[in-house]
Amino acid sequence: MTALALGAIAVAACAHLAFVFLHVAPSNTVSKQHAKTIDDWIYPEFEQNWKLFAPNPLQQNIAVEVRAEVRTAGGELITTDWRDLSAEDGEAIRHSLLPSHTEQNELRRAWDFFTGSHDEDDKPNGERGELSEEYLRRIAVDRLTPEHRGGHILRIQLRSATTAVPAPKWSTETTDTQTYYRELPWWTV
Repeated sequence: MTALALGAIAVAACAHLAFVFLHVAPSNTVSKQHAKTIDDWIYPEFEQNWKLFAPNPLQQNIAVEVRAEVRTAGGELITTDWRDLSAEDGEAIRHSLLPSHTEQNELRRAWDFFTGSHDEDDKPNGERGELSEEYLRRIAVDRLTPEHRGGHILRIQLRSATTAVPAPKWSTETTDTQTYYRELPWWTV
């Protein structure tokens, strides 16, 4: 039985590595023929980007916050306060000896995926936009659910709080460090 389980894990690991290789490798016959299958496996959880090495790396702190409309066990309809999911991720990383890649990047990458696939009016740009909404919604609901076990989450609303990183003390550059919010519409769960 153990050998069978180890064999299944080995096959799954090899398949994952093959999908990732075909995704990042130059376009070829196999990756063209199976592009949809490869993309379905990679996006959005395993997507790659190089923003850390960009000529202009991000110079903002972006916090993702969520609130929910909940029907309590007693039938009352309540709207929760804003909950800072990014701060919770940061706290979990600070107290973990070996934080996982997911803990560090899941929410940040989901928000980046959403903003990259929507216009200024928060309208999706095609199928990737709809996928990014579904991914972001799934993350938020997953994190809210343990807190509202006695009730039923009806709708959620997300927003970002963006604050520029201040210029170093030795710099003469001035930076606007006011926090700007981007509120998304309510999404039905």
